Amino acid sequence: MTTLTRSLSRWAMVALALLSCSMGWAQRQADSLHFIEGVVVRERFVSKDVIPTQTLSGRELQRLSAVSVADALRYFAGVQIKDYGGIGGLKTVNIRSMGSQHVGVFYDGLQLGNAQNGQIDLGRFSLDNMESVSIYNGQRSTILQPAKSFASAAALYMTTRRPDVSATKRDHLKASLKVGSFSTINPSLLWERRLSPSLDLSISSEYLYTSGRYSFSYKKKNGYDTTSIRHNGDVRSLRFEAGLFGRIDEGEWRAKAYLYRSERGYPGAFVREEPGKFKHEDRQWDTDLMAQGSLRKSFGRYTLLLNGKFAYDYLHYLSDPRLDVTTMYVNNHYYQQEAYLSSAHQLALTDSWRLALSSDLQYNTLSADLYAFAYPTRLTALTALASDFTYRGLKAQASLLHTYVHDWTKAKDGQAPEKSEWTPTFILSYKPWSQHELSVRGFYKRIFRMPTFNDLYYTFIGNKYLRPEYTTQYDLGLVYTKPFSRGVLRSLEVQVDGYLNYVDDKIIAMPTSNQFQWTMVNLGHVRIRGIDLALEAGWRLGTLRASTRLTYTYQRAQDLTDPSDTYYGGQIPYIPWHSGSAIVSLAWGGWDLNYSFIYTGERYDASANIRENYTRPWYTSDLSLSRLFTLKKHSLRLTAEVNNLLNQQYEVVRSYPMPGINTKLKIDYTL
Repeated sequence: MTTLTRSLSRWAMVALALLSCSMGWAQRQADSLHFIEGVVVRERFVSKDVIPTQTLSGRELQRLSAVSVADALRYFAGVQIKDYGGIGGLKTVNIRSMGSQHVGVFYDGLQLGNAQNGQIDLGRFSLDNMESVSIYNGQRSTILQPAKSFASAAALYMTTRRPDVSATKRDHLKASLKVGSFSTINPSLLWERRLSPSLDLSISSEYLYTSGRYSFSYKKKNGYDTTSIRHNGDVRSLRFEAGLFGRIDEGEWRAKAYLYRSERGYPGAFVREEPGKFKHEDRQWDTDLMAQGSLRKSFGRYTLLLNGKFAYDYLHYLSDPRLDVTTMYVNNHYYQQEAYLSSAHQLALTDSWRLALSSDLQYNTLSADLYAFAYPTRLTALTALASDFTYRGLKAQASLLHTYVHDWTKAKDGQAPEKSEWTPTFILSYKPWSQHELSVRGFYKRIFRMPTFNDLYYTFIGNKYLRPEYTTQYDLGLVYTKPFSRGVLRSLEVQVDGYLNYVDDKIIAMPTSNQFQWTMVNLGHVRIRGIDLALEAGWRLGTLRASTRLTYTYQRAQDLTDPSDTYYGGQIPYIPWHSGSAIVSLAWGGWDLNYSFIYTGERYDASANIRENYTRPWYTSDLSLSRLFTLKKHSLRLTAEVNNLLNQQYEVVRSYPMPGINTKLKIDYTL
C-alpha cells in the first residue's frame, strides 16, 4: 500500500504542477475565437482541404463489412495495414511507407501512447461506437490543438459518437448483436441520456468472442496444395466506455473513462516447409484503463483548450514449451503508466490572422518482471507555436515544435542522453478561381520519432545512444469539389497528391560480433515517392441513391542505405507498387446494398527483391445487404454480410494466412 500511495502522490504532484502552469498562462491572455466541436474540428477559417485528408463517417462507415478500425483503414489511399491474421491478429497502420511508429493515433482528440514499442494495435478498436475515422498526412489543419498533434508524420483520428439526445428525446438506447463465422458472437449496448439542459451521458459496452479457427490453403515444398486449420486464434474481449458531455457559454467540455480487457491466442507464423510441426500456443492478456477530459472555452478573440489523460496498461505474455516444444519459456508481465496534460491557446489578431501556443507535458513509466530490467521513466515536454493566415484564395499555415525528452533508469548512468529537437511545418493552399471549388495545396514537414523504451533499454539488445528517427515530407496536390443540382450525378470530389518522403537514421536491429547477440542501431535511409488518388461521387436516380468511392496509390519506396549493398535501391519490405480500393453503396427505400473491393499488388517480404521473397498480389470483395424496419416508433435493422466473397487465399504478412469466405449477421434495435 505504501508503493501505491507513493505512486499516486507522484502523479498528483505532476498533475497539479501542470494544471497550475496552464491556468496561470491562460489568466494572462485576452478574448475568444471559433467553435470547435469535440474532436472533429469544424472551422471555416481553414478548410479541411489545406492538408490531405480522408474520412469515413456515419452510415458510410457502418455499412462497411468491417469489424475494427484497422479494417476500415484499408479503404484509404496511401495506407498499408500489417495484419497478422484473423480477428485476433495484431494490426498496425503504415501511412506512405514511413513506418507505423511515425503515425500518431488519436482517440477523441488525445493521442494513444505505447512507450514500450511505439505501436498501437488497431484491431482492438471496434467500429460499434465510432462516428468517424480520419487520416491526415502531416497533421490536422487546425492550429488550436495539443502540441502532440504536431508531433507525428501522419495522424489517425478516431472519433466516438456524441449522444443523440435533445430536450424532447431524453433517452437513446441501441442494442446490437453480431454472429458469424468462426463461432463469432459480438453483442453491444449503447445508452445515451440527457441529464440536464447542459449535460449528456453516454455509456457503451461490447463483448467479443471468436474461436479464430478457419481453414486455409498452402503450398508444400514438393509443390502440391493442401489445406490446414488455423488454431490458437481465439479472442475474448470486453470494452466499456462512459462519457459526460457538457455545454457552457462559448464552449464545451467532455470527460470519458475507457476500459478494455482481453485474452487471446497468438497463432504465430505458419511454417510452409513443415506444416503442422509448429503448434503455436502463445497467449496474451491485456488490461487497458484510460481516463481523459477536455475543456474548450472562448473569451472574445481568445480561445483556451485544456486536455488531460491518465492511462494504465497491463500486458501478460506466456509462451510455454510444455504446449509448444519449439519455444523457450517466456512468462512476462509489463506495466505501463502515462500521465498527460496539455494547454492550447489561440488568439485572433485580425479576421484573417491567428496565433496559437500549445504546451504539453507527458510522464511515462514501464516496469516488468524481466531479468536486469532497466525500469525506464520518461518526461516529455512539447511546445508548439503555430499561425495561420488567409487572404482571398490563399491559406497559409506554419508551426514550429520543440521537443524535450529526459529519461531515467534504475541502473546508474543507464539512461539515454536527454534530447532537445526543433521541427518545422509549412502548409499552403491556393484557390485560383472563386467561382470554382478547385484548390492547389502543398506542405513541407520535418519531424522525428523518439526511440522507444524497447529500442533503448530492452535487455541485452537496447542501445541508449540511439538518435531519433527523422522523416522529411514534401507534398503537392489538388482537390476539386463540384455539387450538381440536376441530373444523375449530384456531387463529385477528386483529390490527387504527389509526395516525396525521406526517412533518416532508421532504427534497426543488427548482429554484433556475436551472431547470437543483436543490438539496435541507427542505420538506414529510405526514399519514398508516390501518388495518392481519391475520388468520391454521389448519384441519384428517382428514389435510388448511390455513392462511389475509389482510391489508388502508387509508391516507389527504396532502401538507399548502403550503395555497396547488392540490393541497394530495392523496394522496402511489404510495400506494393500499386494498390487501390472501391466502395459502391446503393440505398432505396429501407434497403442498403454495399460492395467493397480491395487490391494490393505484388510486393517483397524482405529487403532483397529476389524471387524467393516475392509476394503475389491479392484482392478481396465484400458484400453487405441491410433492411430497416420501423416498429412502433422504434427501429430494427437487419444486416447480412459476406466477406471475401470469392474465397481468396492470401496473406498480408508472409506465413500469416487470412480467412477465406466468411459470413456475419447483424441485428440493431434502437429505442
